[in-house]
Amino acid sequence: MTSSFGRVALMGAVAATSLMLAGCMTETTYRPATGAGFSREGYSDRQIEANRFQVTFSGNTMTSRDTVERYLLFRAAELTEQQGYDYFVMADRDTDKKTRTYVNDFGGPYGGGLWGPRWRYYGRGFGWRSWDPFWGDPFFDRNIDVNTVEKYEATAEIVMGKGPKPAGNVRAFDAKSVIANIGPTIVMPK
Repeated sequence: MTSSFGRVALMGAVAATSLMLAGCMTETTYRPATGAGFSREGYSDRQIEANRFQVTFSGNTMTSRDTVERYLLFRAAELTEQQGYDYFVMADRDTDKKTRTYVNDFGGPYGGGLWGPRWRYYGRGFGWRSWDPFWGDPFFDRNIDVNTVEKYEATAEIVMGKGPKPAGNVRAFDAKSVIANIGPTIVMPK
């Protein structure tokens, strides 16, 4: 049998933990990729040919689509300069939105939770009885929390070149100009 004080204390601990985690969550900074799958964050690149690369940037659930695409463009420009080239052409580019849904069951007959208010009382003519809000309660779903989170991942295939960028090609970017214009908006890790 759990007292109402125990339930209040547990809910207080859950709320405090949630606030601490929320305070720690910030958008992904510009850094090499870490993690795998849905937990992957940061940039990565893979060489396809001598002057052709696939570049990817994955944000966390706090990182906007705009930030993910901006960091991808910055990484492409930075990689172009690191490889000794002057401009790059985006041969292909795509941004995916990944979604995960989590269900938290805080107790009840369907989650096997053992905490919650329960009382025993003596009913005249019925003897000792129990009251439990989870059994026979028409609102059993009030203890279920459904949370959907989204995150973005941008990928581009770039072809690098030397000299001035091709005039009239809207997919061509001068690496130095991109770094100069976008660089001040990039958040580096501390």
